[in-house]
Amino acid sequence: MYLKRPAGGLAFCLFYLASCFTNKYVLSVLKFTYPTLFQGWQTLVGGLLLHVSWKLGWVEISLCSRSDILSWLPASALFVGIIYAGSRALSRLPIPVFLTVHNAAEVITCGFQKFVQKEQTSLLKVCSSLFLLVAAVCLPLCDTQFDPNGYLWAFIHLICLGAYKVFHKLWKPSSLSDLDQQYINYVFSVVLLASASHPAGDLFTALDFPFLYFYRFHGSCCASGLLGFFLMLHTAKLKNSTTSGQYAAWSFLAKPCDRWSWRSFACLH
Repeated sequence: MYLKRPAGGLAFCLFYLASCFTNKYVLSVLKFTYPTLFQGWQTLVGGLLLHVSWKLGWVEISLCSRSDILSWLPASALFVGIIYAGSRALSRLPIPVFLTVHNAAEVITCGFQKFVQKEQTSLLKVCSSLFLLVAAVCLPLCDTQFDPNGYLWAFIHLICLGAYKVFHKLWKPSSLSDLDQQYINYVFSVVLLASASHPAGDLFTALDFPFLYFYRFHGSCCASGLLGFFLMLHTAKLKNSTTSGQYAAWSFLAKPCDRWSWRSFACLH
């Protein structure tokens, strides 16, 4: 029942897998570790494609209320923290490790619902959140290749992601759709990351990147931007066309597939 209408869910899994795989290739194999530039490029491509899709009438975006846009900006700032810290963490940690910490953000939202909003939370959800928390806490203790900086950035990513989800639950105006919110996130991210690229030292340091003029690097960056955009579209479409349980099932399915694929990728390199 959870996996009915498989076409949309399978497309979501495919783009999730391909996006993680491509990002990891750029960050860890090519070692392009300049997050203000890499994430700035991805959000620029995503923003431009979303804008073109809007103008062509393929998607609906309505940014009519300035007050709603301004009220969403704190979430956009958290979005920048999510992608920046996530890029830093993914460049240092294997995909399964990164996803384990990433999934622990559900603990923040579950704890907020139960202890702050005093909502009724099912025992299954509480147990699954505790399981995610234990897994994330035990992981660095059992990691034979422990990277403190990688785990630090993963922890920052987790906090930003959890805060983003909590803000989304608390946010009152309903005039902005998921695509409206993502459009604002893209614009805000491009402006902030472009402004930070020079102070962070990425702008000129990247000129010494050894693969700067290689087609592998250019192709991987183009693929990362396109895959990130299509993943965003299919995520929004899947959320709107399925129940929360069905979306959670597809999301759960995508991540084990991603872990299996990374093991195959690691064996080849």
